[in-house]
Amino acid sequence: MPTRRVHHLAAATAAATALTTVLTTLAGSPAAHAVDIGRLHLVRPGESIQQAVDSARSGDTVLLLPGTYRGSVRITTPGLTLLGSGPDSVITPGTGTENACATAGHGICVVGTEAEPLSDVTVATLAVTGFAKNGIDAGGTTGLTVSHTYVHDNGQQGISQEMSTRARIVGNRSADNGQSGVFLANYAYREGGAPDTGGTVVEGNELTGNRVGVTVRRLRGLAVQDNDISGNCGGVFVVGDEGLPRAGDLDVRRNQVVANNKFCPANPRLGAIQGAGIVLTGTEDTRVTDNEVRDNTGTSDFSGGIVLFKSVVGVSNARAVVTDNRLSGNGPADLADRDAGPATGNTFARNTCERSEPSGRC
Repeated sequence: MPTRRVHHLAAATAAATALTTVLTTLAGSPAAHAVDIGRLHLVRPGESIQQAVDSARSGDTVLLLPGTYRGSVRITTPGLTLLGSGPDSVITPGTGTENACATAGHGICVVGTEAEPLSDVTVATLAVTGFAKNGIDAGGTTGLTVSHTYVHDNGQQGISQEMSTRARIVGNRSADNGQSGVFLANYAYREGGAPDTGGTVVEGNELTGNRVGVTVRRLRGLAVQDNDISGNCGGVFVVGDEGLPRAGDLDVRRNQVVANNKFCPANPRLGAIQGAGIVLTGTEDTRVTDNEVRDNTGTSDFSGGIVLFKSVVGVSNARAVVTDNRLSGNGPADLADRDAGPATGNTFARNTCERSEPSGRC
């Protein structure tokens, strides 16, 4: 058999095996969806992911075989799917000058604009590690899926998204990043009111060792649900301020938020964090329901199981609904309403807990 034919056969076999593994993994997702492969662009270790991405059309799939790939990847094609073969397909920093994503210090960039969102991109079943800023950075997207990635040891956010709608962040492991495991915002670096995400979902992720497991900043209309959040400085932060529309009208539900007791010092936007389970600051109409929150203890302003606290500019939460949560071992309190100012209509009902601040909320 000619050598060339052997190489093609080996590549085809490896691609088929990798693709079968990937599709099996995605099919087992708690929020599984159909993956349309389209044309397949196979990338081997040592080859350029960016070159394959640039040659792909909408609806195509770029598939990475197991191995280490050096260099950032910038995606600007709608409907593109970037798949690894699992956590052994690893994207790490390259020269830092290969494209605008690398120059910014990110690993994978999915790039649209607020006026013309990039639609229906999927990034799945790969690892991203060691970047100075964000592992996966998305802006100006709609219908983005980030699924079953292992995003770890990046300098800022693990998975970051701004100016985007209808995202699905499902089944990922985001660990030991300098800021949040998952960070969602209207804008990362400018002010503004809170837009509606149209049903973004952060679901079934494992978030550990970060400053905060999940941060939602100045957004509305989304769900953070069924995540395993432990070993961070804080579990979930929902952050608002005086901007209009107000942040909120969202759900934090059915999460396991356990022992987020690392200490993180204050930064210019937020005070020190330690032992913070689920924290609401400056939000309205936020629903916190059916979570298990335990063993989060510390001495910061945000320490405790479920904590309501005024925003950085002094805005209280309004009409928060905290119900049917199971809390234990959190300190200084399982439930803590530390909002300042007049009564704002926050309600606490049917929670199982031992200590509240003020008393009588359990």
